[in-house]
Amino acid sequence: MTELPDEPAGASPDELSTVAPRLRDLRRRSGLTLETAARLVGLSPAHLSRLETNQRQPSLPMLLALARTYGTTVSDLLGETAPERDPIVRAGWAEPSEAGGWTYWTAGGAGRAMQALRVLVPQRAQGDLVRVHPGEEWLYVLNGRLRLTLGAAVHVLEPGDAAHFDSLTPHRIAAASPGGAELLFVHTLLQSGAAELCLGDDTRRRGL
Repeated sequence: MTELPDEPAGASPDELSTVAPRLRDLRRRSGLTLETAARLVGLSPAHLSRLETNQRQPSLPMLLALARTYGTTVSDLLGETAPERDPIVRAGWAEPSEAGGWTYWTAGGAGRAMQALRVLVPQRAQGDLVRVHPGEEWLYVLNGRLRLTLGAAVHVLEPGDAAHFDSLTPHRIAAASPGGAELLFVHTLLQSGAAELCLGDDTRRRGL
């Protein structure tokens, strides 16, 4: 598995001050050492330590991997305050967040077995990231064109198109239109010893 690359340390202290201690607290609450948690997520212990001490900005795929490993949601990692178990999510409740070039809004409630997001994927953002992890994913294209790679197959999705796939299938998500793509994205949250996130292009993955 390719280790997740370092992210630029460009986030503001205010943005990181909430995430970093929550990452540390959730890891400890899960009973995981720094070394064990880093191995499950696909990071080095030093990289995870930097995330927990405000020295690095986690990307959205990295936050997804950490959330799955700790059995929680990205919203919880970010300290968002959507009402617990409220079945209604109002449009004005979710503030946009950005990670790894993607902008996303929480579209589901906290404490559920699935997480729903509305995601804006700019062109060329994270287009070389290959993801592999337990669970299922469903997405629906709202605007723009999306390039979805599942294993060796490449699909271009238009507005109104949807995809539902097993997350253990190596997959990439990238915008295929100059203005980017906007989509609804739902994934299951599984706390599993097999949870991992593999990033990199095909050449790098073949060299593992």
